[in-house]
Amino acid sequence: MLTMRLMGVWEIAQRLNVGRQRAGILAKQKGFPDPVDTLRMGKVWLAEDVEKWIAENRPAIAEDPEGD
Repeated sequence: MLTMRLMGVWEIAQRLNVGRQRAGILAKQKGFPDPVDTLRMGKVWLAEDVEKWIAENRPAIAEDPEGD
């Protein structure tokens, strides 16, 4: 079974340790990944796309891929 990890603005805000409003602003900026869909609750992104953006743009908070 194929599973996808998705993130909405709330999850992005939690991951970046910012407020939802700031996360929404970041999500609208050029260079942020495109959402994969829009649901009633709002846009959703693939978590791997968001994590890649974080690694490239916020390396200080990027997760260590080695798990160290």
